[in-house]
Amino acid sequence: MVKKNSPKIEELKHQARNLSITEGIFATAKDSFGHQYVSPFAIAINSSSSMVAMITSINGLIDPLSQMFGSRLIGEYSRKRILLTTVFLEALMWIPFIAIAILYYQNILTGLLPLLVLISFGLYAVFKGLGHPAWFSWIGDIVDEKNRGRWFSKRALVIGFVSVALVIAAAFLLDYSKRNGLTMIGFITLFSLALISRLICLKSLKKSYEPKIKLKKSSYFSFWDFLKKSPKNNFGKIAIFRFLFTFATAISSPLLAVYLLRNLEFSYTIYMIITFAGTAFALIVMELWGKFADRYGNYLTLCIASGLISILPFLWILNSSPIYLIFIPSTISGIAWAGLHLTEKNFIYDNVSPQKRGFAVSYYNLFWGAGIFLGAGLGAILIEFIKTDFIKPIILIFIIGGIVRALIALWWLPKMKEIRRTEKFTGSRAFKEIFLKGAAPTIHEEVSEIIHISKYLRS
Repeated sequence: MVKKNSPKIEELKHQARNLSITEGIFATAKDSFGHQYVSPFAIAINSSSSMVAMITSINGLIDPLSQMFGSRLIGEYSRKRILLTTVFLEALMWIPFIAIAILYYQNILTGLLPLLVLISFGLYAVFKGLGHPAWFSWIGDIVDEKNRGRWFSKRALVIGFVSVALVIAAAFLLDYSKRNGLTMIGFITLFSLALISRLICLKSLKKSYEPKIKLKKSSYFSFWDFLKKSPKNNFGKIAIFRFLFTFATAISSPLLAVYLLRNLEFSYTIYMIITFAGTAFALIVMELWGKFADRYGNYLTLCIASGLISILPFLWILNSSPIYLIFIPSTISGIAWAGLHLTEKNFIYDNVSPQKRGFAVSYYNLFWGAGIFLGAGLGAILIEFIKTDFIKPIILIFIIGGIVRALIALWWLPKMKEIRRTEKFTGSRAFKEIFLKGAAPTIHEEVSEIIHISKYLRS
């Protein structure tokens, strides 16, 4: 019998972590070619504005609901089996999108196609959500607690680098296709690449080591139990904060595309550069966020990130210059959201036992999805009914969104706490040791890591 922490097990976990990065690269390729372009595709086939809004918000609602059911599968099947099944079915969901593009290109059933996009994206969200609790539980068991923040930031950096490159490449492909009157051919190409990329993920998942997990009946807790106890425990408070803060951010964030494309009349290329510049800048500090969280705690990281996110709506409307938008609000957005996403994941691992993580992440994401649905709904109502002469309605909504973000952060963040032992934060010391001394080695390490991971892509 192999001991839990034997060298052989540690080596298997190390290989699984590398394979996880490989799987993540192809998963983000699927998103870059497919998920990111579902709304533009809906617009291209002449969907109404309300239908586009429904398509945009459906993932935020159906995905978390599916995760609730997916969390219960962990007790009945192995996590690897769950993921292999759901990833395969998720990949197949790009076939209807390809078929819809072909039908539109052939001018067949064009009036029905927007509804088919909504249904197809809903099914895609179902299978995506069903597999997430198993993945989250599995990955938590192969990453050691001490270096969790740094490893997740490393994984996010590699995946983010690929994401930025592929999204921009996809944008150029679509622009080229549109100029030549072949827009649907461009979408067919992208959705086919999304299908292939997700199928390739199966190879890495099959080769990965899965630690055994035994779930006791006491490990299960219902959503109602979670809801009742949320205000009384640290994890529940974090989930409530995520719901409230997501609600606040969703009031204005879905309208950013409208603001840039319609109000400022930017081209599609400029729009893509602005919106994805933040991701590019986040890659530079991703590893530094991980080191900061490991040393000074996830709570402090969450406070800093939330504060930056609260001022973003005001920064977006201060200046309409593309250069300003790229280097100020977009940059700060990428850096801040990178810190928040890293922190919330670590918070769940720190506050929830391995046996309960699958349930916990599904309930947590349901809170997140509800926040998106309600916040975006409020934003849609406001943009429809606010009529003012002294200020553009969309500008007023950005101001409202920023104020609500700040109020929620100031009200709810003090209710949470750090449960790990961390070093005392000193601004000058942290800046010197992490942001100055740590920056150069980090870049070297990430380049080495990308080269190291590339061998798994060829295997």
